[in-house]
Amino acid sequence: MEIMRLNGVDARLYPLVGPLVMNPAILRQNNNYPFKTSNRYLWYIAISDGVIVGFIPLKKNEKSYHIDNYYIQGDRTETIDALLHRVIDDLGTDSLLTALVHKRHTEAFRQNHFRTDKQLTLYDKMEYIPVPEI
Repeated sequence: MEIMRLNGVDARLYPLVGPLVMNPAILRQNNNYPFKTSNRYLWYIAISDGVIVGFIPLKKNEKSYHIDNYYIQGDRTETIDALLHRVIDDLGTDSLLTALVHKRHTEAFRQNHFRTDKQLTLYDKMEYIPVPEI
């Protein structure tokens, strides 16, 4: 699986994710919440055999990064793992990383060192806890 990283206003972004973010079935998976982008976003796109199987838009705030709306085809844990590994590798351990995670994905995020800060009805607010180096 290849993970591509694009700036939120990169001209290559819309042709790749546009058909997905406009798909009513995918919007329903996202609780009918629209996907957003701007120059404050980095998009991590998972591609397997030429097909986009997931993406995570990562928003940069003043002192932190945040994952909010994302898509994982078939809710596959290996796609979540690959995307999160790339995001974490790129950010390093010095950056604060939070995520608003669908309930169905919380265990996969926990496996990638996120912990729940707050449980909401449809989501968990989670924070990445870096693993100490030995």
